[in-house]
Amino acid sequence: MRQAIVALVGRPNVGKSALYNRLTGKARAIVDNTPGLTRDRNYGLADWLGHEFILVDTGGVDFETRGPINRQVQQQTQFAIEQADVILWLVDGRTPLDNADRRLADQLRKSDKPVLLVVNKIDNEAQEADAHEFWSLGFDTPFAISALHGRCVDELLDALIEKLPPTPTREAGEEDLTIRMAVVGQPNVGKSSLVNRMLGEARVLVSDVPGTTRDSVNSYFMFRDRRYEIVDTAGIRSPKSISNQLEHYAVVRALRSIEESNVVLIVLDATVPLTDQDERIAGFAHEAGRACILCINKWDLLEKDSNTVDEYIKVLRRRLPFLDYAPIITLSAKSGQRVDKLLELAAFVDEQHVMRFKTSQLNNALHEILKKHPEPTRHGKPLKISYISQTGVRPPAFALFVNEAKRMHFAYLRYIKNGLREKFGLEGTPLIVMLRGQKEAKERG
Repeated sequence: MRQAIVALVGRPNVGKSALYNRLTGKARAIVDNTPGLTRDRNYGLADWLGHEFILVDTGGVDFETRGPINRQVQQQTQFAIEQADVILWLVDGRTPLDNADRRLADQLRKSDKPVLLVVNKIDNEAQEADAHEFWSLGFDTPFAISALHGRCVDELLDALIEKLPPTPTREAGEEDLTIRMAVVGQPNVGKSSLVNRMLGEARVLVSDVPGTTRDSVNSYFMFRDRRYEIVDTAGIRSPKSISNQLEHYAVVRALRSIEESNVVLIVLDATVPLTDQDERIAGFAHEAGRACILCINKWDLLEKDSNTVDEYIKVLRRRLPFLDYAPIITLSAKSGQRVDKLLELAAFVDEQHVMRFKTSQLNNALHEILKKHPEPTRHGKPLKISYISQTGVRPPAFALFVNEAKRMHFAYLRYIKNGLREKFGLEGTPLIVMLRGQKEAKERG
Protein backbone atom coordinates (compact mmCIF):
# COMPACT_ATOMS: atom_id res chain seq x y z
CA MET A 1 0.00 0.00 0.00
CA ARG A 2 1.50 3.34 -1.02
CA GLN A 3 1.94 6.34 1.25
CA ALA A 4 -0.68 9.07 1.10
CA ILE A 5 0.19 12.19 -0.91
CA VAL A 6 -0.77 15.71 0.16
CA ALA A 7 -0.36 18.58 -2.32
CA LEU A 8 0.18 22.21 -1.28
CA VAL A 9 -1.34 24.47 -3.92
CA GLY A 10 -2.11 28.16 -4.16
CA ARG A 11 -1.19 31.38 -5.86
CA PRO A 12 2.39 32.71 -5.69
CA ASN A 13 3.69 34.06 -2.40
CA VAL A 14 0.89 32.80 -0.14
CA GLY A 15 3.30 30.84 2.08
CA LYS A 16 3.24 27.31 0.63
CA SER A 17 6.97 26.79 1.07
CA ALA A 18 6.87 28.11 4.64
CA LEU A 19 4.18 25.56 5.48
CA TYR A 20 6.11 22.84 3.64
CA ASN A 21 9.18 23.60 5.73
CA ARG A 22 7.18 23.52 8.95
CA LEU A 23 5.43 20.23 8.18
CA THR A 24 8.51 18.39 6.96
CA GLY A 25 10.60 19.77 9.81
CA LYS A 26 13.35 21.00 7.50
CA ALA A 27 13.99 24.35 5.86
CA ARG A 28 14.41 22.62 2.50
CA ALA A 29 12.21 24.70 0.21
CA ILE A 30 13.39 28.24 -0.43
CA VAL A 31 11.28 30.84 1.38
CA ASP A 32 11.46 34.34 -0.02
CA ASN A 33 9.09 37.19 -0.87
CA THR A 34 9.77 36.87 -4.60
CA PRO A 35 6.60 35.49 -6.29
CA GLY A 36 7.01 32.32 -8.32
CA LEU A 37 10.12 31.10 -6.55
CA THR A 38 9.03 27.47 -6.30
CA ARG A 39 8.83 26.11 -9.83
CA ASP A 40 8.88 22.33 -9.42
CA ARG A 41 7.06 19.81 -7.29
CA ASN A 42 9.17 19.42 -4.16
CA TYR A 43 8.50 16.12 -2.36
CA GLY A 44 9.20 15.56 1.34
CA LEU A 45 8.11 13.25 4.14
CA ALA A 46 5.95 14.62 6.93
CA ASP A 47 4.68 12.96 10.09
CA TRP A 48 1.91 13.85 12.51
CA LEU A 49 1.14 11.65 15.52
CA GLY A 50 2.61 8.60 13.81
CA HIS A 51 0.86 9.19 10.47
CA GLU A 52 3.46 9.60 7.75
CA PHE A 53 2.63 11.11 4.38
CA ILE A 54 4.37 12.59 1.35
CA LEU A 55 4.02 16.37 1.10
CA VAL A 56 4.32 18.12 -2.26
CA ASP A 57 5.17 21.82 -2.51
CA THR A 58 4.07 23.14 -5.91
CA GLY A 59 4.78 26.26 -7.91
CA GLY A 60 2.34 29.14 -7.55
CA VAL A 61 -0.78 29.04 -9.72
CA ASP A 62 -0.59 32.08 -11.98
CA PHE A 63 -3.31 32.52 -14.61
CA GLU A 64 -1.90 35.75 -16.01
CA THR A 65 1.82 35.30 -16.71
CA ARG A 66 2.71 33.90 -20.12
CA GLY A 67 5.79 32.03 -21.31
CA PRO A 68 7.10 28.43 -21.50
CA ILE A 69 8.46 28.30 -17.94
CA ASN A 70 5.18 29.42 -16.38
CA ARG A 71 3.26 27.00 -18.61
CA GLN A 72 5.38 24.13 -17.28
CA VAL A 73 4.86 25.35 -13.71
CA GLN A 74 1.09 25.21 -14.17
CA GLN A 75 1.38 21.72 -15.70
CA GLN A 76 3.45 20.59 -12.70
CA THR A 77 0.79 21.90 -10.32
CA GLN A 78 -1.96 20.11 -12.23
CA PHE A 79 0.06 16.87 -12.09
CA ALA A 80 0.41 17.28 -8.33
CA ILE A 81 -3.34 17.83 -7.93
CA GLU A 82 -4.10 14.70 -9.96
CA GLN A 83 -1.62 12.65 -7.95
CA ALA A 84 -2.70 13.86 -4.50
CA ASP A 85 -5.00 12.13 -2.06
CA VAL A 86 -5.70 15.40 -0.22
CA ILE A 87 -5.12 19.02 -1.26
CA LEU A 88 -4.11 21.82 1.08
CA TRP A 89 -5.17 25.03 -0.66
CA LEU A 90 -3.37 28.04 0.78
CA VAL A 91 -4.61 31.59 0.41
CA ASP A 92 -3.17 34.81 1.80
CA GLY A 93 -5.40 36.12 4.60
CA ARG A 94 -3.98 39.60 4.15
CA THR A 95 -4.92 39.82 0.47
CA PRO A 96 -8.55 40.39 -0.61
CA LEU A 97 -10.34 37.57 -2.42
CA ASP A 98 -10.36 38.05 -6.21
CA ASN A 99 -11.30 36.32 -9.47
CA ALA A 100 -8.05 34.31 -9.59
CA ASP A 101 -8.99 32.67 -6.26
CA ARG A 102 -12.46 31.83 -7.59
CA ARG A 103 -10.96 30.39 -10.77
CA LEU A 104 -8.64 28.18 -8.74
CA ALA A 105 -11.58 27.13 -6.54
CA ASP A 106 -13.40 25.90 -9.65
CA GLN A 107 -10.29 23.99 -10.77
CA LEU A 108 -9.96 22.27 -7.39
CA ARG A 109 -13.65 21.34 -7.26
CA LYS A 110 -13.30 19.62 -10.64
CA SER A 111 -10.45 17.49 -9.25
CA ASP A 112 -12.97 15.69 -7.00
CA LYS A 113 -10.29 15.47 -4.28
CA PRO A 114 -10.68 16.37 -0.58
CA VAL A 115 -9.65 20.02 -0.19
CA LEU A 116 -8.75 21.80 3.05
CA LEU A 117 -8.87 25.58 2.61
CA VAL A 118 -6.05 27.17 4.61
CA VAL A 119 -5.99 30.93 5.20
CA ASN A 120 -2.36 31.73 5.94
CA LYS A 121 -0.62 34.73 7.55
CA ILE A 122 -3.19 35.00 10.37
CA ASP A 123 -0.79 35.71 13.22
CA ASN A 124 -3.29 36.44 16.02
CA GLU A 125 -6.98 36.34 16.95
CA ALA A 126 -7.51 39.94 15.89
CA GLN A 127 -6.65 39.00 12.31
CA GLU A 128 -9.06 36.05 12.16
CA ALA A 129 -11.79 38.32 10.77
CA ASP A 130 -9.64 38.53 7.61
CA ALA A 131 -10.38 34.85 6.99
CA HIS A 132 -14.17 35.23 6.96
CA GLU A 133 -14.54 36.31 3.35
CA PHE A 134 -13.00 33.03 2.14
CA TRP A 135 -16.13 31.19 3.29
CA SER A 136 -17.71 32.42 0.05
CA LEU A 137 -15.49 30.04 -1.95
CA GLY A 138 -17.84 27.22 -0.96
CA PHE A 139 -15.46 24.86 0.85
CA ASP A 140 -15.63 23.60 4.43
CA THR A 141 -14.58 25.81 7.36
CA PRO A 142 -11.30 27.57 6.48
CA PHE A 143 -8.33 26.98 8.77
CA ALA A 144 -6.80 30.30 9.85
CA ILE A 145 -3.09 29.66 10.49
CA SER A 146 0.35 31.21 10.47
CA ALA A 147 2.75 28.87 8.69
CA LEU A 148 5.69 31.06 9.66
CA HIS A 149 4.91 31.08 13.39
CA GLY A 150 3.10 27.73 13.63
CA ARG A 151 -0.15 29.18 14.94
CA CYS A 152 -3.04 26.66 14.70
CA VAL A 153 -1.05 24.34 12.43
CA ASP A 154 -1.69 21.43 14.80
CA GLU A 155 -5.46 21.84 14.32
CA LEU A 156 -4.95 21.78 10.56
CA LEU A 157 -2.91 18.57 10.83
CA ASP A 158 -5.54 16.89 12.99
CA ALA A 159 -8.12 17.58 10.29
CA LEU A 160 -5.73 16.51 7.54
CA ILE A 161 -5.06 13.11 9.12
CA GLU A 162 -8.80 12.38 9.16
CA LYS A 163 -8.88 12.91 5.38
CA LEU A 164 -5.94 10.66 4.56
CA PRO A 165 -6.46 7.12 3.23
CA PRO A 166 -4.93 4.24 5.24
CA THR A 167 -1.15 4.17 4.97
CA PRO A 168 1.44 1.48 5.62
CA THR A 169 3.18 1.62 8.98
CA ARG A 170 6.75 0.67 9.77
CA GLU A 171 7.40 -1.52 12.77
CA ALA A 172 9.32 0.09 15.62
CA GLY A 173 13.04 -0.27 15.01
CA GLU A 174 12.59 -1.35 11.38
CA GLU A 175 15.39 0.03 9.23
CA ASP A 176 14.54 2.49 6.47
CA LEU A 177 16.10 0.95 3.34
CA THR A 178 15.36 3.91 1.06
CA ILE A 179 18.28 4.70 -1.23
CA ARG A 180 18.70 8.46 -0.85
CA MET A 181 20.39 10.02 -3.87
CA ALA A 182 21.39 13.60 -4.64
CA VAL A 183 22.00 14.59 -8.27
CA VAL A 184 24.63 17.33 -8.41
CA GLY A 185 26.63 19.14 -11.05
CA GLN A 186 27.04 22.41 -12.86
CA PRO A 187 24.04 24.09 -14.52
CA ASN A 188 22.77 22.55 -17.75
CA VAL A 189 24.63 19.24 -17.55
CA GLY A 190 21.33 17.34 -17.71
CA LYS A 191 20.51 16.74 -14.04
CA SER A 192 16.76 17.36 -14.38
CA SER A 193 16.58 15.29 -17.56
CA LEU A 194 18.28 12.43 -15.73
CA VAL A 195 15.83 12.68 -12.82
CA ASN A 196 12.84 12.72 -15.17
CA ARG A 197 14.20 9.66 -16.99
CA MET A 198 14.53 7.79 -13.68
CA LEU A 199 11.03 8.80 -12.60
CA GLY A 200 9.47 8.01 -15.94
CA GLU A 201 7.68 11.37 -16.06
CA ALA A 202 8.42 15.07 -16.44
CA ARG A 203 8.33 15.78 -12.71
CA VAL A 204 11.00 18.49 -12.74
CA LEU A 205 11.39 21.30 -15.23
CA VAL A 206 13.78 20.89 -18.13
CA SER A 207 15.08 23.88 -20.08
CA ASP A 208 18.15 24.88 -22.04
CA VAL A 209 18.36 27.95 -19.81
CA PRO A 210 20.99 27.34 -17.10
CA GLY A 211 19.58 27.76 -13.61
CA THR A 212 16.03 26.59 -14.36
CA THR A 213 16.20 24.44 -11.22
CA ARG A 214 16.62 26.89 -8.33
CA ASP A 215 15.72 24.63 -5.40
CA SER A 216 16.43 21.02 -4.42
CA VAL A 217 13.50 18.87 -5.56
CA ASN A 218 12.76 15.59 -3.73
CA SER A 219 10.95 12.70 -5.42
CA TYR A 220 10.29 9.06 -4.50
CA PHE A 221 9.99 6.05 -6.78
CA MET A 222 10.38 2.26 -6.90
CA PHE A 223 12.81 0.36 -9.12
CA ARG A 224 13.11 -3.42 -9.00
CA ASP A 225 11.52 -3.64 -5.57
CA ARG A 226 13.81 -1.00 -4.09
CA ARG A 227 12.59 2.39 -2.85
CA TYR A 228 14.57 5.44 -3.98
CA GLU A 229 14.50 9.07 -2.95
CA ILE A 230 16.13 11.36 -5.48
CA VAL A 231 16.95 15.04 -5.16
CA ASP A 232 17.47 17.19 -8.24
CA THR A 233 19.59 20.06 -6.98
CA ALA A 234 20.22 23.50 -8.39
CA GLY A 235 23.30 23.70 -10.57
CA ILE A 236 26.31 24.59 -8.43
CA ARG A 237 28.16 27.46 -10.07
CA SER A 238 31.42 28.97 -8.92
CA PRO A 239 30.98 31.69 -6.25
CA LYS A 240 32.01 34.48 -8.64
CA SER A 241 29.26 33.41 -11.06
CA ILE A 242 26.41 33.57 -8.52
CA SER A 243 24.40 36.59 -9.60
CA ASN A 244 21.82 37.06 -6.87
CA GLN A 245 20.83 36.13 -3.34
CA LEU A 246 18.23 33.57 -4.40
CA GLU A 247 20.79 31.63 -6.41
CA HIS A 248 23.03 31.68 -3.35
CA TYR A 249 20.19 30.12 -1.34
CA ALA A 250 19.75 27.44 -3.99
CA VAL A 251 23.44 26.53 -3.96
CA VAL A 252 23.41 26.31 -0.15
CA ARG A 253 20.46 23.93 -0.34
CA ALA A 254 22.19 21.86 -3.01
CA LEU A 255 25.14 21.43 -0.68
CA ARG A 256 22.76 20.57 2.18
CA SER A 257 21.12 17.96 -0.06
CA ILE A 258 24.53 16.32 -0.43
CA GLU A 259 24.83 16.21 3.35
CA GLU A 260 21.37 14.64 3.70
CA SER A 261 21.86 12.01 0.97
CA ASN A 262 23.63 8.65 1.08
CA VAL A 263 24.59 8.41 -2.60
CA VAL A 264 25.69 11.36 -4.74
CA LEU A 265 25.39 11.17 -8.52
CA ILE A 266 27.97 13.64 -9.84
CA VAL A 267 26.78 14.55 -13.34
CA LEU A 268 29.32 15.72 -15.92
CA ASP A 269 28.73 16.84 -19.50
CA ALA A 270 30.60 14.60 -21.94
CA THR A 271 30.60 17.30 -24.61
CA VAL A 272 32.62 19.86 -22.64
CA PRO A 273 36.01 19.57 -20.93
CA LEU A 274 36.18 18.93 -17.19
CA THR A 275 36.43 22.19 -15.26
CA ASP A 276 37.75 23.34 -11.90
CA GLN A 277 34.14 23.76 -10.76
CA ASP A 278 33.45 20.10 -11.58
CA GLU A 279 36.37 19.24 -9.31
CA ARG A 280 34.99 21.43 -6.52
CA ILE A 281 31.55 19.82 -6.74
CA ALA A 282 33.07 16.34 -6.61
CA GLY A 283 35.11 17.49 -3.61
CA PHE A 284 31.94 18.55 -1.77
CA ALA A 285 30.53 15.01 -2.08
CA HIS A 286 33.80 13.38 -1.07
CA GLU A 287 34.32 15.61 1.97
CA ALA A 288 30.74 14.89 3.07
CA GLY A 289 31.65 11.19 3.18
CA ARG A 290 28.97 10.15 0.71
CA ALA A 291 29.01 7.21 -1.67
CA CYS A 292 29.70 8.65 -5.13
CA ILE A 293 29.15 7.76 -8.78
CA LEU A 294 30.63 9.79 -11.64
CA CYS A 295 27.91 10.04 -14.32
CA ILE A 296 29.09 11.10 -17.77
CA ASN A 297 25.89 12.39 -19.39
CA LYS A 298 25.23 13.24 -23.06
CA TRP A 299 27.47 10.37 -24.11
CA ASP A 300 25.30 9.89 -27.20
CA LEU A 301 26.36 13.33 -28.47
CA LEU A 302 30.08 12.58 -28.35
CA GLU A 303 32.02 11.48 -31.43
CA LYS A 304 33.69 8.28 -30.28
CA ASP A 305 36.23 5.67 -31.30
CA SER A 306 37.43 2.52 -29.54
CA ASN A 307 39.64 4.49 -27.15
CA THR A 308 37.21 7.24 -26.13
CA VAL A 309 35.98 5.65 -22.89
CA ASP A 310 39.47 4.75 -21.68
CA GLU A 311 40.79 8.22 -22.47
CA TYR A 312 37.90 9.89 -20.65
CA ILE A 313 38.39 7.68 -17.59
CA LYS A 314 42.11 8.50 -17.52
CA VAL A 315 41.31 12.21 -17.46
CA LEU A 316 38.83 11.79 -14.61
CA ARG A 317 41.19 9.68 -12.53
CA ARG A 318 44.00 12.19 -13.06
CA ARG A 319 41.85 15.25 -12.25
CA LEU A 320 39.86 13.62 -9.44
CA PRO A 321 42.36 11.36 -7.63
CA PHE A 322 40.45 11.68 -4.35
CA LEU A 323 37.51 9.88 -6.02
CA ASP A 324 39.53 6.88 -7.14
CA TYR A 325 36.95 4.68 -5.39
CA ALA A 326 33.97 6.10 -7.35
CA PRO A 327 32.67 4.03 -10.28
CA ILE A 328 32.31 5.80 -13.62
CA ILE A 329 29.33 5.29 -15.91
CA THR A 330 28.61 6.79 -19.32
CA LEU A 331 24.94 7.42 -20.11
CA SER A 332 22.36 9.50 -21.91
CA ALA A 333 19.49 10.93 -19.91
CA LYS A 334 17.80 11.90 -23.18
CA SER A 335 17.75 8.39 -24.69
CA GLY A 336 17.77 6.44 -21.43
CA GLN A 337 21.03 4.70 -22.31
CA ARG A 338 22.40 2.90 -19.20
CA VAL A 339 20.06 4.74 -16.79
CA ASP A 340 18.75 1.43 -15.42
CA LYS A 341 22.34 0.33 -14.90
CA LEU A 342 22.97 3.55 -13.00
CA LEU A 343 20.11 2.76 -10.60
CA GLU A 344 21.51 -0.73 -10.03
CA LEU A 345 24.91 0.81 -9.39
CA ALA A 346 23.42 3.29 -6.92
CA ALA A 347 21.87 0.42 -4.95
CA PHE A 348 25.24 -1.37 -4.95
CA VAL A 349 27.30 1.57 -3.67
CA ASP A 350 24.61 2.28 -1.07
CA GLU A 351 25.16 -1.24 0.26
CA GLN A 352 28.92 -0.67 0.27
CA HIS A 353 28.37 2.54 2.23
CA VAL A 354 26.89 0.58 5.17
CA MET A 355 29.17 -2.47 5.09
CA ARG A 356 30.04 -3.86 8.52
CA PHE A 357 32.79 -6.33 9.34
CA LYS A 358 33.63 -8.48 12.32
CA THR A 359 36.75 -7.45 14.21
CA SER A 360 38.24 -10.89 13.52
CA GLN A 361 37.72 -10.40 9.76
CA LEU A 362 39.40 -7.01 9.86
CA ASN A 363 42.40 -8.19 11.83
CA ASN A 364 42.93 -11.23 9.63
CA ALA A 365 42.94 -8.88 6.63
CA LEU A 366 45.27 -6.48 8.43
CA HIS A 367 47.68 -9.33 9.20
CA GLU A 368 47.85 -10.23 5.50
CA ILE A 369 48.38 -6.57 4.53
CA LEU A 370 51.22 -6.11 7.03
CA LYS A 371 52.80 -9.42 6.06
CA LYS A 372 53.23 -8.24 2.47
CA HIS A 373 54.82 -4.96 3.51
CA PRO A 374 55.75 -4.74 7.22
CA GLU A 375 55.53 -1.49 9.13
CA PRO A 376 58.33 0.93 8.22
CA THR A 377 60.70 2.69 10.57
CA ARG A 378 60.34 6.45 10.78
CA HIS A 379 62.51 8.95 12.66
CA GLY A 380 64.65 6.06 13.81
CA LYS A 381 61.83 4.29 15.63
CA PRO A 382 59.59 1.50 14.34
CA LEU A 383 55.87 1.89 13.80
CA LYS A 384 53.90 -0.82 15.57
CA ILE A 385 50.31 -1.59 14.57
CA SER A 386 48.31 -3.55 17.15
CA TYR A 387 44.86 -4.12 15.67
CA ILE A 388 41.91 -2.59 13.83
CA SER A 389 38.19 -2.33 14.59
CA GLN A 390 35.19 -0.76 12.86
CA THR A 391 33.65 2.29 14.48
CA GLY A 392 30.87 3.29 12.10
CA VAL A 393 29.22 3.30 8.68
CA ARG A 394 28.13 5.91 6.11
CA PRO A 395 30.98 5.93 5.35
CA PRO A 396 32.72 2.86 6.80
CA ALA A 397 35.03 4.07 9.57
CA PHE A 398 37.81 2.20 11.34
CA ALA A 399 40.12 2.70 14.31
CA LEU A 400 43.72 1.59 13.72
CA PHE A 401 45.65 1.16 16.97
CA VAL A 402 49.35 2.05 16.75
CA ASN A 403 52.14 2.83 19.17
CA GLU A 404 52.52 6.43 17.97
CA ALA A 405 50.25 8.03 15.40
CA LYS A 406 52.94 10.47 14.28
CA ARG A 407 55.06 7.57 13.02
CA MET A 408 52.40 6.62 10.46
CA HIS A 409 53.40 8.00 7.06
CA PHE A 410 50.42 8.98 4.90
CA ALA A 411 51.68 6.72 2.09
CA TYR A 412 51.66 3.67 4.34
CA LEU A 413 48.22 4.54 5.65
CA ARG A 414 47.09 4.77 2.03
CA TYR A 415 48.59 1.32 1.44
CA ILE A 416 46.57 -0.10 4.35
CA LYS A 417 43.36 1.49 3.10
CA ASN A 418 43.94 0.17 -0.40
CA GLY A 419 44.53 -3.25 1.13
CA LEU A 420 41.19 -3.07 2.92
CA ARG A 421 39.49 -2.15 -0.36
CA GLU A 422 41.20 -5.02 -2.15
CA LYS A 423 40.01 -7.44 0.54
CA PHE A 424 36.47 -6.18 1.15
CA GLY A 425 35.55 -4.18 -1.98
CA LEU A 426 34.03 -0.97 -0.57
CA GLU A 427 33.54 0.33 -4.10
CA GLY A 428 31.90 3.70 -4.43
CA THR A 429 32.34 4.75 -0.82
CA PRO A 430 35.06 6.70 0.95
CA LEU A 431 36.43 5.17 4.10
CA ILE A 432 37.80 6.77 7.24
CA VAL A 433 40.73 5.50 9.26
CA MET A 434 41.31 6.97 12.71
CA LEU A 435 44.77 6.45 14.15
CA ARG A 436 44.69 5.65 17.83
CA GLY A 437 47.98 6.11 19.63
CA GLN A 438 49.77 8.73 21.70
CA LYS A 439 48.28 11.22 19.28
CA GLU A 440 45.30 10.69 17.04
CA ALA A 441 45.06 11.61 13.39
CA LYS A 442 42.29 11.24 10.84
CA GLU A 443 42.39 10.75 7.10
CA ARG A 444 39.59 10.15 4.67
CA GLY A 445 40.19 8.50 1.33
